[in-house]
Amino acid sequence: MKTVFNVILVICIGALLWICFNSIMTPIRFDNEKAIRDQAVIARLLDIRKAQAEYAKLNNLHYTASFDTLIDFVKNAKIPFVFKAGELNDKQLEDGLTERKAMNIINKAKKTGKYDEVKKFGLENFVRDTMWVAVLDTIYPRGFNADSLRYVPFGSGNTFQMGIKNDTLRSGAPVYMYEVKTPYTVYLNGLDEQEVINLIDVQTKLDRYPGLMIGSLDSWNSGSGNWE
Repeated sequence: MKTVFNVILVICIGALLWICFNSIMTPIRFDNEKAIRDQAVIARLLDIRKAQAEYAKLNNLHYTASFDTLIDFVKNAKIPFVFKAGELNDKQLEDGLTERKAMNIINKAKKTGKYDEVKKFGLENFVRDTMWVAVLDTIYPRGFNADSLRYVPFGSGNTFQMGIKNDTLRSGAPVYMYEVKTPYTVYLNGLDEQEVINLIDVQTKLDRYPGLMIGSLDSWNSGSGNWE
């Protein structure tokens, strides 16, 4: 009887130790896995931010709410790249030269074949040449898959929520905003449910978006991330 009691006691102690160990390790494991997933989602959001920034430059500062449009832009659009060689020295600046004036002199010489002014102002090695290069080859690493932009990492095929808003400041100046986000419930799916609930509760009480996002439709913030 005493032996049976001792065995039961050992089992109970072991169970209690396991419960204590698990209660400590559960939030640690959750935080570690969350950090991995956060990093992947943030990297994807930064890729989207790059695309939106270049898209806006070529579309009068307007962003797009369509991933189809954004992905097509990344795959097929070209953006200007200015090749620069030479700088205006103090003497040239004192003579009233600006980069625009210098290029006007150079372009005029190319059309007329007369390079007297180019030599006069010492612009023989001054170059400002605009080349159009593919977006995909410029802002992303080799082999980048543009189609992946819409999908949330660890999101089981779910896509980011993306929207735009055009507004007017009190001064009357137009302001263009965009927002891309995904909630914790999408990319933390499969992790400890109670930990996810606790995380959402904390963010909600702090009046913060319970997930990761860039930009905002409430106020212009140049596409900043809510983790920055």
